Amino acid sequence: MSAGAPPPSPASMRPAFHFSVPDNWKNDPQRPIFLDGEYHYYYLYNADYLAGGRGTAWRRATTRDHVAFVDRGVAIEKFTDGNGDCWSGSLVVDVDDTAGYGRGAVIALVTQARTDQVPEGAQAQYLWFSTDGGASFRPGGIDPVLADPDIAEFRDPKVIWDAVRGRWFMALAEGDRLGFYVSPDLAAWQRVGEFARDDLGLLECPDLFEMTASDGSSHWVLGVSANAKHRGLPATYAYWTGAFDGAGFVPDAAEPRWLDWGFDFYGAVTYPHHTPTGDEDATVRHAIGWANFWDYPHNTPTLLTDGYNGDDMIVRDLRLVPDAGGYCLASAPTSALRDYTTREHRLGDQEVDGHVDLPLHLAAYDLECVIEWSVDALTPTSEVGVDVCRAEGGTRFVGVGLDVGAAQVFLDRTMTINPTRGRTRAPLDTSRGRVSFRMLVDRTSVEVFVDDGRSVQSHRVFPLPSDDGIRLYARGGSATFRDLMIRELSVPESSVPAHEGEEAL
Repeated sequence: MSAGAPPPSPASMRPAFHFSVPDNWKNDPQRPIFLDGEYHYYYLYNADYLAGGRGTAWRRATTRDHVAFVDRGVAIEKFTDGNGDCWSGSLVVDVDDTAGYGRGAVIALVTQARTDQVPEGAQAQYLWFSTDGGASFRPGGIDPVLADPDIAEFRDPKVIWDAVRGRWFMALAEGDRLGFYVSPDLAAWQRVGEFARDDLGLLECPDLFEMTASDGSSHWVLGVSANAKHRGLPATYAYWTGAFDGAGFVPDAAEPRWLDWGFDFYGAVTYPHHTPTGDEDATVRHAIGWANFWDYPHNTPTLLTDGYNGDDMIVRDLRLVPDAGGYCLASAPTSALRDYTTREHRLGDQEVDGHVDLPLHLAAYDLECVIEWSVDALTPTSEVGVDVCRAEGGTRFVGVGLDVGAAQVFLDRTMTINPTRGRTRAPLDTSRGRVSFRMLVDRTSVEVFVDDGRSVQSHRVFPLPSDDGIRLYARGGSATFRDLMIRELSVPESSVPAHEGEEAL
């Protein structure tokens, strides 16, 4: 649901339960921080987008449950200090005043791109600070805290506190590698290592964190937004588990895993989960990703229907779980999402041999079940799935299915209005003849979570308002959609007040 946007009109395409920018443009999420019982979420925002203006500011929204957000306005204005456009970075709470701006000051390390330098667009890292709880920021000087004019791609600093060594650590995107830097005070940085990959395209928006797995073991995770389309792999969030020694990262395996196998989960960030007492819970982490991609960033009808361009995919709860290949991040829609159920449809077991059109016409919902299929040698099921956003007559729909023979799960937006036609695929273990299945459908997106969230695909789609049918199908043999539940979802406008000073949920 948008934070601070006007109420949707009957023709609105604004999501019912996903985050969207109030107006104009958003792109990269910035890692949220936790202050005074709230998560403070910042993102890149351009207030001049509809008028044709360029540049991005940092806009802030707050949330207590990762679903309902309160718009708090712009925190870092664009083009204000002569150092160029504000791009991605990260924020930290400087509890011990290492940077000298006071205990508890919020420090943002931000990439700014100078357009008045040679080469044009030279990128450097600048320090901004806030002494009002992250509401507004001032530049910590006119000079960068980290600059290297010899590297064309030099951006997206991700900073964490290395408690073992008592210093700050930064991962920085540098083209086909991540540079690693350390600092005692967030201002003076020393390069100590790197992590290089020349087969994943341009690396952006790095991420590094430690998690406790479901078996009690502890692991470091290195993530990055990467584009491996040339290898038939996603262009989303790639990650490795491995060992971190304060200066370098050694992965457990050469090939990365992918947090999303779809088209539209880019620039994603993860952030810690906090208990009611404010302590971090190392067994859970959250993730939020931009629901778009740079191949078609301006291709959206919401510009005409609602005057904005910029949604996020649903916030996820991440858990680290063991599997045959080591450890993987399992995703689930954040748990508080169910608190926004407006109506439940308990459909029980649905036996399907051919297809079944459900007697429901919905625009925004959560569909959940376990899918079982025939493994009989005489009548094996070849494909089973769900068509959503389906037009009457079937001329338009979004297809989500299990290709049993190919051992894949797919999400296909070819037959609907979309940025580009296409189908994405992810590996699927079909040996058990059953798998958990969950899907979120909203006015501009479809997300599918399979095998308890070990496999996820997210697509940006734009169905017509009348494209609201749901069809179950099975081909080759029969299938059962066991304990099928559909929850209609909506974040009420009253739960996301737009005015500064109002209480958040």
